[in-house]
Amino acid sequence: MPMNMTQKLIKSHLVSGEMIPGEEIGLKIDQTLTQDATGTMVMLELEAMGLERAKTEASAQYVDHNLIQVDNKNPDDHLFLQSATRRFGIYFSKPGNGVSHPVHMQRLAKPGKTLLGSDSHTCANGCMGMLAMGAGGIDVAMAIAGQPFYVKMPKVWGVKLTGKLPDWVSAKDVILEMLRRHGVKGGVGKVIEYYGPGVQTLSAMDRHVIANMGAELGATGTVFPSDEEIKRFLIEQGRENDWSPLEVDEGATYDIDEELNLSEVVPLIAKPSSPGNVVPVSEISGTPIYQSYIGSSANPGYRDFAIAAEIVKGKHIADGISFDINPTSRQMLTDLVKESHIASLLQAGARLHQAGCNGCIGMGQAPATGRNSLRTTPRNFPGRSGTREDSVFLCSPETAAASALTGVITDPRTIGIPYPKVQEPANPTIDEKLLDEPLPYEKAKEVKLHKGPNIASIPSMDELPDSLELPILLKMGDNISTDEILAGGARVLPYRSNLPEISKFTFEIIDRTYYTRAKETGNHAIIGGFNYGQGSSREHAALAPRYLGLRVAIVKDFARIHWQNLVNFGVLPLTFVNEADYDNLEQGDVLELKDIKSKIQNGNEITITVKGKNNEIKVKHLLSSRQIEIMLSGGLINWVKANHVGQNA
Repeated sequence: MPMNMTQKLIKSHLVSGEMIPGEEIGLKIDQTLTQDATGTMVMLELEAMGLERAKTEASAQYVDHNLIQVDNKNPDDHLFLQSATRRFGIYFSKPGNGVSHPVHMQRLAKPGKTLLGSDSHTCANGCMGMLAMGAGGIDVAMAIAGQPFYVKMPKVWGVKLTGKLPDWVSAKDVILEMLRRHGVKGGVGKVIEYYGPGVQTLSAMDRHVIANMGAELGATGTVFPSDEEIKRFLIEQGRENDWSPLEVDEGATYDIDEELNLSEVVPLIAKPSSPGNVVPVSEISGTPIYQSYIGSSANPGYRDFAIAAEIVKGKHIADGISFDINPTSRQMLTDLVKESHIASLLQAGARLHQAGCNGCIGMGQAPATGRNSLRTTPRNFPGRSGTREDSVFLCSPETAAASALTGVITDPRTIGIPYPKVQEPANPTIDEKLLDEPLPYEKAKEVKLHKGPNIASIPSMDELPDSLELPILLKMGDNISTDEILAGGARVLPYRSNLPEISKFTFEIIDRTYYTRAKETGNHAIIGGFNYGQGSSREHAALAPRYLGLRVAIVKDFARIHWQNLVNFGVLPLTFVNEADYDNLEQGDVLELKDIKSKIQNGNEITITVKGKNNEIKVKHLLSSRQIEIMLSGGLINWVKANHVGQNA
C-alpha cells in the first residue's frame, strides 16, 4: 500500500498501538535533544531513575538558553549539565556553540530517524526527513532510558508546494501564510507534510524555518522529504554517510489535502500578541519600531543573516533603532565573518550578540516599554520578550532589515534596491570544538554529578485522592501560553532546577496574587478556554502549579505537550462536555469531585458539583489506560519508581 513520508516514519518506529488517528501509539526514539532551560530537570530525573547509560542512538544536551551569567546560577548549572552528560553518555554542546535546533541539524540529525526534544521547536529537524517532536522533559528522560514515547496517532496533513518564491519573499513568509490561513490551533493533532515540486526550490535551511514554526500551528511535527538537497547539505557538513532517501510513494494519500503556490506568497507579518495574528506587511507599513531583531531558531540559516547584511550594506540604520543580530551557531558565525557579512551589519549600526537563543526566550534584548519590536523569532506571546507590556511583531529577515533602515515597518519590496543574491559558502566551516562526544562507559561511570547550591531535588508528590474539594483559583480565557503560566527570561529561568524558587513566578503575568493565594489555599483548580498551554514544552509550567497545589485543570481544550505534561505530574486534565458550562463557573467557586479513581477508570465522563450553587457540570478526560495508571500514582515520577523503569538500564 502506498504511504506518505509520515506513515513510513511512524510504521518503522511503531512499538505499540495502531496507526488510527486519535489512538495512542508508542514510538521507538532514536535521538533526543535537551536544552539548558529544560535539561537540568531531565538530568535530575535520569539520576532519580538510576540510569547507567543513555539507550538512544544519540542524545545531545545543548546550552543555548541561559547564557547570561549575572551570578553563579547559570554557570553552576552548566557545570552540572556537563557532568551529567559525561555520566550518562550524552553529547554536550557548550555555551557559545549555538542554538540546539540548527546545531543538531548540522551535526547529528539523520533522515529516517525519530527525534524527541524537551523543546517545542524540536520539530524544526523535520526538515531533514525526520519525525521530530517536542515533549516535556520527563518524556524525554524516559526516551533516553530506552522507553517508547507515547502520543496520539496524528492525522497527516499533506501540503503540496508549487511554484517558486518571488524576490523579497522567503521561507518565513511561507509559514506565516500557513498561520494566516489556519491560526495557532490549525495543526493540533496533525503532522504537516510538505511535498510537491515547490519543495525542490527550498534549501535545507529554508525547510528548517518552515518546520520550526509548525509548533506555532500546534502541530505534532512537520516532515519534509530527504532528497538531493538534504544530501547536498549533509555532504557539506562532512556527513554524507548519514544520508538516506525519504520520499512520498506515488499514489499515497493524506487525511487532509492542501496546496500552497509559493509564487503567490507576499511579505507577511504577525502582529502582537500571537503568531496567528498575520497580515500582509503592506497593511501596517509605516508603524514606528524601536527594535529590529534577526536570528533565533526560526531564522537560523546563513542566508537569513547574509541577506540582511546585503540589504543594509553601505547604509545606516534609522536613528533610534536597536538592530540586534543573534547568530544561531558558531559554525555559521565563522562563515558570516569570513564573507564580511558581519562587518556590513556592524558598519550599518547593528549590535552583535553571542550565538544562542538570547532575546527569543527573553534572555536579553528586551524592548523598551510601549515600543514596537520587530523580530524573526517564532513567538510573540505576551511578556515572552522579557518586557511585561511588550509589543512584538514576527517577520522575515528581509522585512526586519528593510524596517531597520527606515525606522518603521516596511514592505521590503518598496525600498528601491535590487533583491540581493546570496550564495552560501561552497565549503562551509565545520566546527566541533564546543561539542563534546559521549565518554566511553568505563570512564563515564566514574563521573560524579556536580551540583551547585541552586539545584534542588524534585519534592515528592502524593497520589491522586479519591475525593477532592477544590476552590477555583484562576479563570482564564483562550490561548493561554506556557510563557504566561510560567515565564522564561533572565529573572525566571536561572531557577529552572529549583522548583520552590521558580514556583514563585507561576501565573504572575496573568495574576500576581496567584502564588500567595495558592500557598495559602493548597489544593485547587483552574479554569481555561481553548488551546490552553500553547507554546513552549517546558514542564515547569505543569510542575510548578502542581507543587503549589493544582490538582485539576478544566478547559475547553488543551495544547498537546502541556496536556501530556499535566498528566506526567499528576494534574488531572479535564475538558467541558458542554462548553457553555465555562460561563457558569467563576473564580472562587468550589468544586466537589467524588469517587475520582473509579470514575476515570470506568469511563471518561465525570460529574462535578459546584458547592453551594445547586449546580453540576459534566467534564471528560482523554486519558489512555497507561495514563490512567500514571494519574492514579500521582504522576510519572511515582509511576517510574513503583515500576522500576530505567533503573540499572
